[in-house]
Amino acid sequence: MRKNIVAGNWKMNNDLDASIELVHELILATDDIEIGNTRIIVAPTFVNLQKVREIVEGSRVEVAAQNMHQENSGAFTGEISAEMLQNIGINDVIIGHSERRAYFNETDELLAQKVSRALENNMNVIFCFGEQLEDRKSENHFKVVESQLKNGLFHLSEKKLGFVILAYEPVWAIGTGETASPEQAQEMHAFIRNLLKDKYGNEVAKNTSILYGGSVKSSNAKEIFSKPDVDGGLIGGAALKVNDFVAIIKAFS
Repeated sequence: MRKNIVAGNWKMNNDLDASIELVHELILATDDIEIGNTRIIVAPTFVNLQKVREIVEGSRVEVAAQNMHQENSGAFTGEISAEMLQNIGINDVIIGHSERRAYFNETDELLAQKVSRALENNMNVIFCFGEQLEDRKSENHFKVVESQLKNGLFHLSEKKLGFVILAYEPVWAIGTGETASPEQAQEMHAFIRNLLKDKYGNEVAKNTSILYGGSVKSSNAKEIFSKPDVDGGLIGGAALKVNDFVAIIKAFS
């Protein structure tokens, strides 16, 4: 049975003190709420990962990294490997976020390498993908998403794919105030699940969590999450405010 997941991507926000304060507040706020099958994940910046990971020990909150390099080690100044992440207790990593694709020119080929390396190191992957505004306007969005999935993930075996969470990001709805309607989100998520079914079979498709990542807020989370193929959200700005993030988590209660 696939999990519901609410993951907060803190991006390049929060120094150490702010990270400690935020995660303590989140632990207290989620300690006694009824969320059933829902996983809560936060992704701090690299320099705060270890401290936040220590703080969440024994709580309902899990910690993921925002990125990783495709090699285990080497002369790659400024980069972080899967082995390094695991050494400090991090077992989940976001790969392919739209900002990594846009600002750091990460290609489908590179992301496929990162995914493979993460899985080789027994990490779980939150794999991001989604179309730009021009793709949506030209009605090319389905082709773009299909290409990103096939190029980035479909080299994996059925077993390996079981360690991947998908996060659909309509790029035009990230940080713009625009949000895909619940119906648009469901349409794309159903399309994605059918792609998985065609490639890996119904059981894999049925058990893969697909998150929506496009300006989810406390005011729209319940309606978006109510759609049958939407299994949660990858949250940006709202994840930096405990009350907003908890309200989104409660959309599953």
